[in-house]
Amino acid sequence: MLQVVLFDLDGTLWENPVRWDELRRELGLPPDGLPIYWHIARLPPGERERAEARLREREAEGVRRGQLKPGAWELLRFLREKGVRRVLVTNNSRESAAEVLRAFPLPFDLVWTREDGALKPDAEAFLGPLRKLGIVPEAAAVVGDSHLDLQAAHAAGIPCVILVAPRAWMRPFFPPEARFLEAQTLAEVQSLLAARLAQ
Repeated sequence: MLQVVLFDLDGTLWENPVRWDELRRELGLPPDGLPIYWHIARLPPGERERAEARLREREAEGVRRGQLKPGAWELLRFLREKGVRRVLVTNNSRESAAEVLRAFPLPFDLVWTREDGALKPDAEAFLGPLRKLGIVPEAAAVVGDSHLDLQAAHAAGIPCVILVAPRAWMRPFFPPEARFLEAQTLAEVQSLLAARLAQ
């Protein structure tokens, strides 16, 4: 039985216009599919502080210039009405996520950011909030847009993964054995989750 849905933020619920590939090039980071902050955390101290400051600047820009994706309110309200817990799991900073939620107070039961634990694609990015809620992976679903969401969900043993319009460059990073559904809109995601709840 579905008890919780773990949501990504950027690209899933939030339309972020920031070009993260440009920031990677600016910081001299490889296009290897790993999170930007994963690389930054491994830089020498002085260089790490400068790179993190630049990342936070771009995250703030994403909050200022971004917008909520159509269907986000409706999807989260639908799940709340069905008694399904809603968790935001993002590799963004807590400050960035909080700014989005101040402008759009979406009904989440828990917000989990990079300050709270491991980054996606690590399974702990999902297992951490599940443990906090006392819910097993088998009773969870993930809604994201990227290979990081799929990799983390697959590693965590979460059986239901829905990717919203994943981009072509991400597909080579999909685990070959990972099963997932695709949707083009959040309205389609709602339909897929409604079907799962009806099973």
